[in-house]
Amino acid sequence: MGITTMNDAVVLCQTLRLASPALPIGAYSYSQGLESAVAKGWIADESTARDWIEGLLTLAVARLDLPLLCRLRGALATHDHARLVFWSHYLRASREARELADEDRALGTGLLRLLGDEPWARRAGVADVPPSLPLGFAAASLAWGLSEQAGLTAYAWSWLENQVAAAMKTVPLGQSAGQRLLSAMLAPLARAVACAPEIADDDLGALAPGFAIACAHHETQYTRLFRS
Repeated sequence: MGITTMNDAVVLCQTLRLASPALPIGAYSYSQGLESAVAKGWIADESTARDWIEGLLTLAVARLDLPLLCRLRGALATHDHARLVFWSHYLRASREARELADEDRALGTGLLRLLGDEPWARRAGVADVPPSLPLGFAAASLAWGLSEQAGLTAYAWSWLENQVAAAMKTVPLGQSAGQRLLSAMLAPLARAVACAPEIADDDLGALAPGFAIACAHHETQYTRLFRS
Protein backbone atom coordinates (compact mmCIF):
# COMPACT_ATOMS: atom_id res chain seq x y z
CA MET A 1 0.00 0.00 0.00
CA GLY A 2 1.42 3.38 -1.02
CA ILE A 3 1.77 6.28 1.39
CA THR A 4 -1.03 8.28 -0.30
CA THR A 5 -3.42 5.33 -0.19
CA MET A 6 -2.59 4.70 3.45
CA ASN A 7 -3.16 8.36 4.34
CA ASP A 8 -6.49 8.31 2.52
CA ALA A 9 -7.51 5.24 4.52
CA VAL A 10 -6.58 6.97 7.79
CA VAL A 11 -8.64 10.04 6.87
CA LEU A 12 -11.60 7.84 5.94
CA CYS A 13 -11.33 6.00 9.25
CA GLN A 14 -11.22 9.30 11.14
CA THR A 15 -14.34 10.46 9.27
CA LEU A 16 -16.14 7.24 10.16
CA ARG A 17 -14.95 7.61 13.74
CA LEU A 18 -16.41 11.12 13.98
CA ALA A 19 -19.75 10.03 12.48
CA SER A 20 -20.00 6.82 14.48
CA PRO A 21 -22.80 6.37 17.06
CA ALA A 22 -20.08 4.77 19.19
CA LEU A 23 -18.45 8.19 19.66
CA PRO A 24 -18.62 8.43 23.47
CA ILE A 25 -20.47 11.73 23.84
CA GLY A 26 -23.98 10.40 24.49
CA ALA A 27 -25.79 11.62 21.36
CA TYR A 28 -27.90 8.46 21.33
CA SER A 29 -29.67 9.57 24.51
CA TYR A 30 -31.41 12.56 22.85
CA SER A 31 -34.31 12.64 20.38
CA GLN A 32 -34.41 16.42 19.68
CA GLY A 33 -38.16 16.67 20.09
CA LEU A 34 -38.96 13.60 18.00
CA GLU A 35 -40.21 11.67 21.02
CA SER A 36 -42.61 14.49 21.84
CA ALA A 37 -43.77 14.64 18.22
CA VAL A 38 -44.58 10.92 18.40
CA ALA A 39 -46.49 11.38 21.66
CA LYS A 40 -48.55 14.16 20.06
CA GLY A 41 -49.35 12.04 17.01
CA TRP A 42 -47.41 14.26 14.61
CA ILE A 43 -45.25 11.25 13.78
CA ALA A 44 -47.13 7.96 13.51
CA ASP A 45 -45.48 5.89 10.79
CA GLU A 46 -42.58 5.69 8.36
CA SER A 47 -44.02 8.36 6.06
CA THR A 48 -44.55 10.97 8.76
CA ALA A 49 -41.15 10.14 10.29
CA ARG A 50 -39.56 10.82 6.92
CA ASP A 51 -41.40 14.14 6.58
CA TRP A 52 -40.27 15.21 10.07
CA ILE A 53 -36.64 14.23 9.63
CA GLU A 54 -36.32 15.67 6.12
CA GLY A 55 -37.97 18.89 7.25
CA LEU A 56 -35.52 19.31 10.11
CA LEU A 57 -32.55 18.45 7.93
CA THR A 58 -33.58 21.01 5.31
CA LEU A 59 -34.89 23.81 7.52
CA ALA A 60 -32.75 23.53 10.66
CA VAL A 61 -29.54 21.50 10.29
CA ALA A 62 -28.80 22.76 6.79
CA ARG A 63 -29.60 26.39 7.62
CA LEU A 64 -27.98 26.69 11.04
CA ASP A 65 -25.77 23.86 12.29
CA LEU A 66 -23.81 23.15 9.11
CA PRO A 67 -23.07 26.74 8.04
CA LEU A 68 -22.08 27.61 11.62
CA LEU A 69 -19.80 24.57 11.70
CA CYS A 70 -18.09 26.09 8.64
CA ARG A 71 -17.68 29.44 10.40
CA LEU A 72 -16.37 27.86 13.60
CA ARG A 73 -13.92 25.72 11.66
CA GLY A 74 -12.69 28.77 9.76
CA ALA A 75 -12.20 30.71 13.00
CA LEU A 76 -10.26 27.82 14.54
CA ALA A 77 -8.11 27.34 11.45
CA THR A 78 -7.14 31.04 11.33
CA HIS A 79 -6.86 31.44 15.13
CA ASP A 80 -9.50 34.18 15.00
CA HIS A 81 -10.62 34.05 18.61
CA ALA A 82 -13.04 36.97 18.38
CA ARG A 83 -14.84 35.32 15.49
CA LEU A 84 -14.87 32.00 17.33
CA VAL A 85 -16.52 33.61 20.37
CA PHE A 86 -19.02 35.53 18.25
CA TRP A 87 -20.30 32.51 16.29
CA SER A 88 -20.34 30.31 19.38
CA HIS A 89 -22.61 32.78 21.17
CA TYR A 90 -24.69 33.18 18.01
CA LEU A 91 -25.25 29.42 17.91
CA ARG A 92 -26.19 29.26 21.57
CA ALA A 93 -28.69 32.11 21.16
CA SER A 94 -30.23 30.27 18.21
CA ARG A 95 -31.21 27.19 20.24
CA GLU A 96 -34.92 27.79 20.71
CA ALA A 97 -35.56 25.48 23.66
CA ARG A 98 -33.65 24.88 26.88
CA GLU A 99 -33.48 21.19 26.02
CA LEU A 100 -31.65 21.97 22.76
CA ALA A 101 -29.21 24.33 24.47
CA ASP A 102 -28.48 21.80 27.22
CA GLU A 103 -27.99 18.99 24.70
CA ASP A 104 -25.66 21.10 22.57
CA ARG A 105 -23.57 22.06 25.59
CA ALA A 106 -23.37 18.49 26.92
CA LEU A 107 -22.43 16.87 23.61
CA GLY A 108 -19.98 19.63 22.72
CA THR A 109 -18.31 19.37 26.11
CA GLY A 110 -18.02 15.61 25.71
CA LEU A 111 -16.42 15.85 22.28
CA LEU A 112 -14.03 18.63 23.26
CA ARG A 113 -13.04 16.61 26.33
CA LEU A 114 -12.35 13.64 24.06
CA LEU A 115 -10.06 15.89 22.02
CA GLY A 116 -8.23 17.07 25.12
CA ASP A 117 -5.25 14.83 24.48
CA GLU A 118 -4.82 16.01 20.89
CA PRO A 119 -1.88 18.48 20.59
CA TRP A 120 -3.77 20.57 18.02
CA ALA A 121 -6.84 20.80 20.24
CA ARG A 122 -4.77 22.03 23.18
CA ARG A 123 -3.62 24.94 21.02
CA ALA A 124 -7.05 25.74 19.58
CA GLY A 125 -8.13 28.20 22.28
CA VAL A 126 -11.60 26.81 22.97
CA ALA A 127 -11.37 26.80 26.77
CA ASP A 128 -13.30 30.08 27.21
CA VAL A 129 -15.77 29.53 24.36
CA PRO A 130 -19.33 28.21 24.93
CA PRO A 131 -19.12 24.51 24.02
CA SER A 132 -21.38 23.15 21.30
CA LEU A 133 -21.54 20.10 19.08
CA PRO A 134 -20.71 22.06 15.89
CA LEU A 135 -17.68 23.51 17.67
CA GLY A 136 -16.62 20.02 18.72
CA PHE A 137 -16.98 18.72 15.16
CA ALA A 138 -15.07 21.72 13.80
CA ALA A 139 -12.21 21.10 16.23
CA ALA A 140 -12.22 17.33 15.65
CA SER A 141 -12.23 17.64 11.88
CA LEU A 142 -9.21 19.93 12.00
CA ALA A 143 -7.40 17.87 14.64
CA TRP A 144 -7.92 14.68 12.66
CA GLY A 145 -6.99 16.13 9.28
CA LEU A 146 -10.44 16.03 7.69
CA SER A 147 -11.62 18.32 4.92
CA GLU A 148 -14.45 20.75 5.55
CA GLN A 149 -16.75 18.57 3.44
CA ALA A 150 -15.85 15.45 5.42
CA GLY A 151 -16.52 17.23 8.72
CA LEU A 152 -19.88 18.51 7.50
CA THR A 153 -20.86 15.10 6.16
CA ALA A 154 -19.88 13.40 9.43
CA TYR A 155 -21.97 15.89 11.42
CA ALA A 156 -25.02 15.56 9.17
CA TRP A 157 -24.81 11.77 9.06
CA SER A 158 -24.41 11.51 12.83
CA TRP A 159 -27.49 13.70 13.32
CA LEU A 160 -29.48 11.72 10.75
CA GLU A 161 -28.57 8.32 12.16
CA ASN A 162 -29.54 9.41 15.68
CA GLN A 163 -32.89 10.73 14.44
CA VAL A 164 -33.67 7.51 12.60
CA ALA A 165 -32.67 5.44 15.63
CA ALA A 166 -34.97 7.56 17.82
CA ALA A 167 -37.84 7.04 15.37
CA MET A 168 -37.26 3.29 15.35
CA LYS A 169 -37.53 3.20 19.13
CA THR A 170 -40.49 5.52 19.62
CA VAL A 171 -42.86 5.15 16.63
CA PRO A 172 -41.77 2.27 16.56
CA LEU A 173 -40.28 1.30 13.20
CA GLY A 174 -38.47 -1.84 12.10
CA GLN A 175 -34.89 -2.15 10.91
CA SER A 176 -35.90 -2.19 7.23
CA ALA A 177 -37.96 0.97 7.65
CA GLY A 178 -34.96 2.60 9.31
CA GLN A 179 -32.76 1.71 6.35
CA ARG A 180 -35.34 3.08 3.92
CA LEU A 181 -35.36 6.35 5.87
CA LEU A 182 -31.57 6.58 5.68
CA SER A 183 -31.63 5.88 1.94
CA ALA A 184 -34.30 8.53 1.38
CA MET A 185 -32.22 11.14 3.20
CA LEU A 186 -28.98 10.65 1.24
CA ALA A 187 -29.77 13.19 -1.49
CA PRO A 188 -31.12 15.88 0.91
CA LEU A 189 -28.09 15.35 3.14
CA ALA A 190 -25.69 15.74 0.20
CA ARG A 191 -27.45 18.96 -0.86
CA ALA A 192 -27.25 20.33 2.68
CA VAL A 193 -23.52 19.63 2.89
CA ALA A 194 -22.87 21.17 -0.54
CA CYS A 195 -24.85 24.35 0.21
CA ALA A 196 -23.65 24.97 3.78
CA PRO A 197 -20.41 26.85 2.93
CA GLU A 198 -22.33 29.19 0.59
CA ILE A 199 -25.02 30.36 3.02
CA ALA A 200 -24.66 34.07 3.78
CA ASP A 201 -24.71 35.47 7.31
CA ASP A 202 -28.10 37.11 6.73
CA ASP A 203 -29.62 33.77 5.69
CA LEU A 204 -28.57 31.87 8.81
CA GLY A 205 -31.23 30.46 11.10
CA ALA A 206 -33.56 27.51 11.60
CA LEU A 207 -37.15 27.84 10.39
CA ALA A 208 -38.91 25.02 12.21
CA PRO A 209 -41.34 26.32 14.86
CA GLY A 210 -42.98 22.92 15.36
CA PHE A 211 -39.57 21.50 16.20
CA ALA A 212 -38.98 24.17 18.85
CA ILE A 213 -42.44 23.53 20.33
CA ALA A 214 -41.84 19.76 20.44
CA CYS A 215 -38.49 20.23 22.19
CA ALA A 216 -40.03 22.61 24.74
CA HIS A 217 -42.87 20.19 25.46
CA HIS A 218 -40.45 17.29 25.79
CA GLU A 219 -38.78 19.04 28.72
CA THR A 220 -41.84 18.28 30.88
CA GLN A 221 -43.18 15.17 29.15
CA TYR A 222 -44.33 12.76 31.85
CA THR A 223 -42.87 9.54 30.43
CA ARG A 224 -39.96 9.48 28.01
CA LEU A 225 -37.13 7.30 26.77
CA PHE A 226 -34.80 10.16 25.88
CA ARG A 227 -33.07 12.78 27.97
CA SER A 228 -34.56 16.20 28.50
